[in-house]
Amino acid sequence: MGVPLWCKSNHSFLEGASHPEELVEAAAALGLPALALTDRDGVYGVVRAHRRARELGLPLVLGAQLTLADDTQLVVLAENRQGWGQLCRLLTAGRLGAPKGESRVSYEQVANHAAGLVALWGGRGSRLLAEAPPTREAALLREAFGERLHALVTRHLQPRDARDEARTRERAARWGLPIVAGTEVRYHDTTRAPLQDVLTCIRHGVPLHAAGSRLAANAEHGLLGPAALAARFADDPAALARTHEVAARCRFSLDQLRYRYPAERLPDGTSTFAHLRALAEAGARRRWGAEPPEAVRAQLAHELTLIAQLDYAGYFLTMHEIVQFCEAQGILCQGRGSAANSVVCYCLGITAVDPVRMGLLFERFISAERAEPPDIDLDIEHERREEVIQHVYARYGRTHAAMVAVVIAYRPRSAVRDVGKALGLPETELGRLSKLLGHRGPIAPEVLRQAGLDDRTPAWGRLVALANTLLGFPRHLSIHPGGFLLGHEPVSELVPIEPATMAGRTVIQWDKDDIEALGLFKVDLLGLGALSHLRRCFALLRAHEGRTLTMATVPAEDPATYAMLGRADAVGVFQVESRAQLTMLPRLQPRTYYDLVIEISLVRPGPITGGMVHPYLRRRRGEEPVVYPHEALRPVLEKTLGVPLFQEQVMKLAMVAADYTPGEADQLRRDMAAWRKHGSMAHHYGRLIGRMVAKGIDRPFAEQVFRQIEGFGEYGFPEAHAASFALITYLTAYMRCHHLAIFVCALLNSQPMGFYSPATILEDARRHGLALRPIDVRTSDWDCTLEPEEGGAYALRLGLRLVKGLAEADGRRLVALMRADGAPGCLEDVAWESGLDTGTLGALAEAGAFEGLGVSRRQALWVVRGLARR
Repeated sequence: MGVPLWCKSNHSFLEGASHPEELVEAAAALGLPALALTDRDGVYGVVRAHRRARELGLPLVLGAQLTLADDTQLVVLAENRQGWGQLCRLLTAGRLGAPKGESRVSYEQVANHAAGLVALWGGRGSRLLAEAPPTREAALLREAFGERLHALVTRHLQPRDARDEARTRERAARWGLPIVAGTEVRYHDTTRAPLQDVLTCIRHGVPLHAAGSRLAANAEHGLLGPAALAARFADDPAALARTHEVAARCRFSLDQLRYRYPAERLPDGTSTFAHLRALAEAGARRRWGAEPPEAVRAQLAHELTLIAQLDYAGYFLTMHEIVQFCEAQGILCQGRGSAANSVVCYCLGITAVDPVRMGLLFERFISAERAEPPDIDLDIEHERREEVIQHVYARYGRTHAAMVAVVIAYRPRSAVRDVGKALGLPETELGRLSKLLGHRGPIAPEVLRQAGLDDRTPAWGRLVALANTLLGFPRHLSIHPGGFLLGHEPVSELVPIEPATMAGRTVIQWDKDDIEALGLFKVDLLGLGALSHLRRCFALLRAHEGRTLTMATVPAEDPATYAMLGRADAVGVFQVESRAQLTMLPRLQPRTYYDLVIEISLVRPGPITGGMVHPYLRRRRGEEPVVYPHEALRPVLEKTLGVPLFQEQVMKLAMVAADYTPGEADQLRRDMAAWRKHGSMAHHYGRLIGRMVAKGIDRPFAEQVFRQIEGFGEYGFPEAHAASFALITYLTAYMRCHHLAIFVCALLNSQPMGFYSPATILEDARRHGLALRPIDVRTSDWDCTLEPEEGGAYALRLGLRLVKGLAEADGRRLVALMRADGAPGCLEDVAWESGLDTGTLGALAEAGAFEGLGVSRRQALWVVRGLARR
């Protein structure tokens, strides 16, 4: 029985025409004894294939098709963990040594990394089929691989098969290479052959009618079952049987990966956990005083015990060190998401949300039953995030730190555009059609008529069918906004690393879902404009008023701030400045920090479609009684008036009403999020209902609770996430309420961010009585600045950054010129000495920037036009 050893999925970007999971499922359905996944120059799809193969019990061989320095190919398979590490290092070397998106490895590099690998040499595109015998290369590979180097004979029922096979067999005999049989698999079913042709055209940037020999000669690149494989190689069963032998020796599985988190540099004689415990206990004393409350001590002890049990101490120390670096550099940061559920994170300064006071659920963050690594998101002011990213690279080294990938997949618009170009359809019509498509979901044939196209035309019908199949296919690799994978051993022994498009970044070949599936630790460093805004606010306050405020020292629960929000006076306030939020604020009338947590969570698509908004508001106003499905659920739902709003509440509800363990409750949360897609809630029904009835809860109530939980999957929002954001909401609102000039100045200098344009922000500021002083080349800086007025107030001097089309470098050069001794005093001299082009001078004239020189807008434009004519 044969095993397909050369299979490429759609993670060979724009080559294979099947998902990795589809190849695995088809192999299992066909009764194949195993399957090899060998994508071109990468292992991007192996985690998906591994998970599906494990579910189906299908042995999976992992490898890759390497592109060699002479632009030919070699297929290599991992025998064991050593071989996997060698493969990852080879792919890393190939990617880092070639332009972005390409990979090249030399024969010498392959030979130096041959341990633990099996090599298959042959097939179209192989040097083994070259006109001149590759004697040097054969000797090099033969010495490196020994009996693990095989000659690959492929049959695709094409005219050139006989010639290629004769040459392969002659050279295999010359160099003593055992022969294995197979085909180059590019899709799991022959119905994908047309899509394969389209992908080839997209990759090469040519339409089908001009693709020529780039296309396969037939549809014989599908996955063959045992009988079909046996029939195709009936004359050489030994070559087919050898594929089974190769698969049997390639026993490496991703389950064999043993990941170690980097060890931290600790004080002499201190263990990682002991150091973490000392830091956490010291932090608890800073937060609560010399004797923290009993509830705090108990929760801290519980969390530290679990962290020690799961050996997560190093991860917490890393996040603590990054936060310390940010503090030392004056960079604002704030942990959010499930990290806010942790007292340890609060004590370490990673988050500013007190989880004990909030009653947050630690098991939403870490669970012994789940045994998955914690995931801490650290928001960093967006303009300085790169400093923190480069600090991580510097601290751990390029070999031990790389960023996580994001696989950019086809969506309706990109699929229609790319497929349409490949089919040679008119770009004008394609543009009109793509504008009518949404960002997700299948492409309905009716949209052709809406675009004024004839849906009965075969070409347009073919476009829709192919584009719909292409949806979700990988298009290219991008980079996660801030996710890092850190390793005690070099990361390139675990997963290949390649250069990112952005300079100074490297990225692994797996995305965040792959990382999570394999239980690897990810450090998330995310940019947040609101923190840049706050940092500027605090700096302006210190510079102009001599007052020092921090995120921790802003006065809490300020009535004037809440009164301002209750009036929907919130332009520029983080998270509550959208039109929907401005509509909700007067209805909710927030008066406490927790009200802001609810405000942020209510105005989401989920709660609105789930029908939770109006019941909550009616109960809040006293127009509807607060009721609970059962009295035992009162502690769970009391703070949201009996209406479940957060994921954590549903988890607690299951724990209280159905005696779910914390780990079971977290799995329920995951299943809620996926049940519409995978239908994974069914197995919870009997468990939830049965346990609630056994606890004495009436079955109708139990059914109601389950329906509520099931529906919650459509709109659930984490309370810890909302709590982290609500803190920044309050801080920005406080600054707006009490220091409007500073708030507006900092907001303008942080653009682009938020919902509103600078013009809208300025108009709102003017309505609030803030004096605005125009852009003036004599006095304006690049940034907006504050100028004192009588009575201790400030006026806002508009900066050159508000001149549309003015580059920052040009603006700063102009500022330096106008501040220097002997600065030019007329427009002509400014133009001559600044070296600015007439387009830039015109933009300054339009903004009235020369009026301080005694030149009106109209006169300045006339002068600039004159300069342009010279």
